[in-house]
Amino acid sequence: MTDTMTDPNVRGDMRMFRKKEKRWVMKTEKGQWGEIWANFRKNGLAMAAFSVLLLIIAVALFADVGMDYTSKALGQNAYERLLGPSAAHWFGTDQYGRDLFARVIYGARYSLLFGVGCTGVALLLGSVIGAVAAYYGGKLDSILMRLLDALMCIPSMLLILLLVAVMGSGLVSLTVAITITSVPGFTRMTRSVVLSVVQQDFIEAARSCGTKDRNIILHHVIPNAVGPIIVNGMMNIAGIIMSAAGMSYIGLGINPPTPEWGSMLSEATQFMRTSPHVVIFPGLAIVITSLCFNLVGDGLADAVDPRQRD
Repeated sequence: MTDTMTDPNVRGDMRMFRKKEKRWVMKTEKGQWGEIWANFRKNGLAMAAFSVLLLIIAVALFADVGMDYTSKALGQNAYERLLGPSAAHWFGTDQYGRDLFARVIYGARYSLLFGVGCTGVALLLGSVIGAVAAYYGGKLDSILMRLLDALMCIPSMLLILLLVAVMGSGLVSLTVAITITSVPGFTRMTRSVVLSVVQQDFIEAARSCGTKDRNIILHHVIPNAVGPIIVNGMMNIAGIIMSAAGMSYIGLGINPPTPEWGSMLSEATQFMRTSPHVVIFPGLAIVITSLCFNLVGDGLADAVDPRQRD
């Protein structure tokens, strides 16, 4: 009997099937994201938060166009200490005469770097670990999950404090510490989502057709699991921004005179009664940015939810 897999006609049919499968997957992904975007636009509050986020990101990226970092954000002027908001200084000045508006704008770079950067790296690592554990299961899944359980037994803030104390305060050490503490949560979440996907009939159909595990994970598992993963990551950004600001506030993050919202609040605490603007504006920046990320995450969650679709 002739082996069907060695038959040239069968091999040709399999290649044609996989090409059609790839085109169908790409078309499905495009339609899926278009549908999610259409549902997201229906949420007025989420769209407003998304617009504010785009404005914050744009202002932070192009801050150098209208303000000089050295003279505005770092330059001290003893004659302009603790001035209130005015046309010359929109947010007033701090205790060293530095322009508070410039410091808040440049501080957005560090907060966004912490939030988006740490979330992106942790999301990538957690997604890979969680997807591999869920797809292959068995002993590999048990070992990885038990290691993560041991890591998650330690409170995240305590673990961040421990890692920063070992590595020293600063941008790099704080970024590494926050990223490490964020990986277990993303891994758990990704594993649960992927487990629900790999049990579907189309995954078994792809396996029966001889599709490689790598292609199944890339073209079938991840496209069907990426929605909840991105939503979870978006909502996690706000928590990371708050954690980074808290660490800088207690002196274990970015140290002065570098403009960072948490360290700015720490420096301004003693002037809260006499010059409240030095506390209000950095605090509002943290609250507004975190709130916008949460609202966008909520909007994405509603858009991804199949029950919200027509």
